[in-house]
Amino acid sequence: MNRRKKIKQLLEAHAKKANAKKAPKKKSTYISKADRLKLAEEAKPDSIITPEPAVSDLTAPSEDAPQP
Repeated sequence: MNRRKKIKQLLEAHAKKANAKKAPKKKSTYISKADRLKLAEEAKPDSIITPEPAVSDLTAPSEDAPQP
């Protein structure tokens, strides 16, 4: 290889590495099995204590509807 080609190849490699470092990480950090179980245990009571209200409970009765 001639000198220009080597220099160009090195510069392209450095630029590629720099761009790879700037890119967002695709992989999330590892969470151990024990930590996942702890998170699942913490999430269970929250969902049982606070149930979501139904959509029909949120709607107000219309004025045209007959009153009992």
